[in-house]
Amino acid sequence: MDIYRKKSRWKLYLAIVGLLIVLLSAYYTQNLTRRLAEEEHKKIELWFRAQESLVKPMDEACLACEDFTLETEILQSNTTLPLILVSETGEILSALNFGEKRDTDQVFLEKELKKLQSQGAKPIEGYGQKVYYKNSRLLSEIRYLPLVQLLLIGLFVFVGYLGFSNARKAEQNRVWVGMAKETAHQIGTPLSAIFGWLEYLKEMNPDDEELQMVVQELNKDADKLHTVAERFSKIGARPELHPHGVYELLEKVGSYIGERAPAGVQLHFPSAKDAKEELRAMLNPPLFEWVLENLLRNAIDAMEGKGKIEMQVERNRDKVIFTISDTGKGMTADEVKYVFKPGFSTKDRGWGLGLSLARRIIEQYHHGRIYVKHSEPGKGTTFSIELPVAPEEL
Repeated sequence: MDIYRKKSRWKLYLAIVGLLIVLLSAYYTQNLTRRLAEEEHKKIELWFRAQESLVKPMDEACLACEDFTLETEILQSNTTLPLILVSETGEILSALNFGEKRDTDQVFLEKELKKLQSQGAKPIEGYGQKVYYKNSRLLSEIRYLPLVQLLLIGLFVFVGYLGFSNARKAEQNRVWVGMAKETAHQIGTPLSAIFGWLEYLKEMNPDDEELQMVVQELNKDADKLHTVAERFSKIGARPELHPHGVYELLEKVGSYIGERAPAGVQLHFPSAKDAKEELRAMLNPPLFEWVLENLLRNAIDAMEGKGKIEMQVERNRDKVIFTISDTGKGMTADEVKYVFKPGFSTKDRGWGLGLSLARRIIEQYHHGRIYVKHSEPGKGTTFSIELPVAPEEL
């Protein structure tokens, strides 16, 4: 489980680094917008002083020698900052940079003026006039820059994560398939010879009852190995699903596990005799048996030779639901979170592949669902499996 804890920590570290980048960007942007806002305020104040110079009364002698070229250029230089010039009484005198039609639209300008006043905008005042102004569009867009950056970074991370995740899953699938095919091949080669030797032992002394009993038991284990090889071979290909009786399959699995379970372990399986109706689900028997055996073996190991395993099955609309409960040592919430991950195991000598394969078989091959319904340390664990009902049952 350490590998998944480390993986979670790396995700946290990356998230912290991303947050720091956004915070630094926000700080820099805020600093930049503050400086731009100060510059815009100075620009409006200069514009207003130029306007004030033009409206101040002057005597005829001074008027003749005064040059208003600079004031005129200053007034004409403002092409970005929207402003409204009003009198002391609140009458709108003129407006700039709201738009060619809106600069003369009294209804629109009155609404904008009220909006600015309600927002607490402080006008620049002088010589019987006031000027209210709005920030330029550039400044407004810069203020939204951190949010835009956050969205772009989030989109980049999301797309990158999807790409790497899909590539990793594809690679894992190739590894699973290759491992399964190689395992099936490695088991199948000596297994053929074993069947041959068993047949030879059986015919060598047909009157020896003890020998025949041993051969019979060895044949059962050899058949089981053949089933295991068949299961691995199906992992590498898309298995066919067929309608199959649920109770018949459970009886077979229960019989096999019951013969090999410790004496202190009690197994309770549902029987077709006690069922109200026969249930049929869409499944591949060898693979589904593998899943059940895996869950049952884990339950037996968790109880350490003593306890009870109970299996229930029921139909819920278009699903057949299997529930396997044990009275073992249970799992913590943290362990439940990683229980289906490859390499995770609560056993000291476990490989951590059984439940990962079980999920693959149920979800990818049977189009069903497998999950931990409940688990509590010291009290046991309950797994649930959901499979589609056979079409004829609908």
